[in-house]
Amino acid sequence: MKIGMILDAPFPPDPRVENEAVSLVNAGHEVFLFCLKYADEKASEIINGIQVKRYYSNKLEYKLSALAYTIPLYSFLMKQKIHRFIKETEIDALHIHDIRIAEAVFNANQKFELPVVLDLHDNMPEVMKLYPHLQKFPGKYIISPSKWKKKEREFIEKANKVISVSPEFLENLEKRIPASKDKLVLVPNTIRQSFYKDYQVDETITNRYKDDFVILYLGDTHLRRGLQTAIESLCYLKEIIPNIRLVIVGRNTTDVILKQKVVNLKLEDFVDFEGWKNVSLFQSYILASDICISPLHRNLQHDVAYANKIFQYMSFAKPLLVSDATAQKRLVENNNTGLIHKEKDVSDFSDKILKLYKDEALRNELGQNGKEFIENEFSWEQTSKKLLHLYDNLES
Repeated sequence: MKIGMILDAPFPPDPRVENEAVSLVNAGHEVFLFCLKYADEKASEIINGIQVKRYYSNKLEYKLSALAYTIPLYSFLMKQKIHRFIKETEIDALHIHDIRIAEAVFNANQKFELPVVLDLHDNMPEVMKLYPHLQKFPGKYIISPSKWKKKEREFIEKANKVISVSPEFLENLEKRIPASKDKLVLVPNTIRQSFYKDYQVDETITNRYKDDFVILYLGDTHLRRGLQTAIESLCYLKEIIPNIRLVIVGRNTTDVILKQKVVNLKLEDFVDFEGWKNVSLFQSYILASDICISPLHRNLQHDVAYANKIFQYMSFAKPLLVSDATAQKRLVENNNTGLIHKEKDVSDFSDKILKLYKDEALRNELGQNGKEFIENEFSWEQTSKKLLHLYDNLES
């Protein structure tokens, strides 16, 4: 089957898009990827078997994307590009990555009537509520998450199949839209076996932290990710664990707030802001750590989605400390791979760190459980089977 994936962003990088596309290519399908370019990238190239087709965009279109369901201009502009993509590639099916570009795809597809798979990476209407620019003028008044939620329902009803990333998200959709039950397919964001089998250790990282008790966080550092809880806990923990160090690998525009908190609490000697690093260094940071964390704040997005970092942590047999956001709490408890703390609760977070610090056997047990879970059940090679089955049935 010739599958046309639609992504309204540059490519690469996008791990989920690449994982899905490569798996489909390896299963014998042809995958053409519609994506955008803002500079002089090649208009067409093959990446890991994916036939990438780039269509020029600009800053105005990018800004209009936030208004996709306020005014129809963005969808109109994208429809033209997608129509051309479908004609040029002669694809047999469409695979839409998230809802921002979905209306443009459905409009372009009216003439072709191709089957459509809608891939929901996030609970987008709920994520939008957390964006800073939607908390103030003018975004607060011109961008409506409720309109996006109505559109999400419309697209789910139109699609032939709907993919999402966690059982909790699918349960949520089934309750909201009971008629969608038979369309829903679980394809979680997991890691490829190559992440924990094919890598090189950067000894400058592992040597730097060999004498520290390292608490590691990987990924987006937005305030809703809960790092303020971890930082504040150090005021207490450093008195009991003198060599404790919180290592933060990632970044966000809100980092200035986190860094100021570290200064205010006089914790500069206990926190390392490493900034964003190439994914090829993640393994070395994980190997250098003792406990890996995901202290997410609870909200309707975090309760139904997994952070990919927890699978990266587990693949190297590291014990987890995660907040009680529903999806990650259930996953960790069901597989006994770490401890749970109440979101935003510094005291509870500190107590759980101490419990793990004092019990090396427990750390090893939880870490080993995580490693076995990834190897036996939750690598991409395992979880992508439902994606392949979906397309086998779509074809037949």
